[in-house]
Amino acid sequence: MSDKQLILVVDDDPDLVESVALKLESTDYRVDKAYDGEEAWDKIKAARPALVILDVMMPRKNGYELCNEIKSDPQYKDIAVILLTAVSEAVPNSSYTHIDGKNTLADDFIPKPIDLDKLMEIVSDNL
Repeated sequence: MSDKQLILVVDDDPDLVESVALKLESTDYRVDKAYDGEEAWDKIKAARPALVILDVMMPRKNGYELCNEIKSDPQYKDIAVILLTAVSEAVPNSSYTHIDGKNTLADDFIPKPIDLDKLMEIVSDNL
């Protein structure tokens, strides 16, 4: 098995998932991908990543719900979670806010559009 740490990237935007995955892989992380909260939860249980980069607004299970599931489960609570938040000013008709993100059990958060260099700093700080 590889010594590289596994990071799960979860977003319903395939282009964003691919760009984040490419950046992470170029920095020598292993990457798995999911496109909604249900798929992500299945992958977390199957592969137990070291860190999850998790979009907030997704179909089937939103990022806040999944984050709280991860952090409430004794088996997975030590997995670091970084929330991606395209909310408030960016999505004016959203009921989600950055305050919601700060009130979750997430380890960190980063607003969209994502600054990939800033994201890499946050990933490094949480692993």
